Amino acid sequence: MLRGDITVAIRNAVMSELAEVGYGRLSIEAVARRAGVGKTAIYRRWSNKLEMVMEIISDVAERKVPLPDTGSFSGDLQLLLMIVSTALQHRIASQIIPDLMAEAARNPQIAETLQRALRTHQQAVGEKLIGQAVARGELPEGTDPDVAVDMILGPLYWRLAVARQPIGEDYLEKFTVAVTAALRATG
Repeated sequence: MLRGDITVAIRNAVMSELAEVGYGRLSIEAVARRAGVGKTAIYRRWSNKLEMVMEIISDVAERKVPLPDTGSFSGDLQLLLMIVSTALQHRIASQIIPDLMAEAARNPQIAETLQRALRTHQQAVGEKLIGQAVARGELPEGTDPDVAVDMILGPLYWRLAVARQPIGEDYLEKFTVAVTAALRATG
């Protein structure tokens, strides 16, 4: 029987190591040292570094983001943007995400795992956020949820994870107005 507290310590150590040194330089030895366990504790759970990292990253990436229902599309959108921007600016996420995206270009298993997790998340956001807005008459019938989610999350991801530009106090509010206007105009 695997002890849950040890598994949690290993998972936390993996995330910290990924943020600090990246996937390429991450080692089982360093994870074990950081978690305060022997390497055998890791090998009882995962057979290699790739398997360990992919399971842990999948668990994190596939966690359900609480999808808001504030009663209005602009309220839902602004709250979602706040949640996502906070997550993207988290110290560990801001280091891990760009590193894993670069690693995905070289490793098809990493690419597939990330794409599956992101697709699942994107579909859930699109169905709920856009579905609610269409049902309330705030967005036109036939608004494409995939295109809408790309418009919503793409620029935010670009600004925070790629360009690494901070967002000002009123940025999310302005962004909400712009996205809402674009989606109402184009569906």
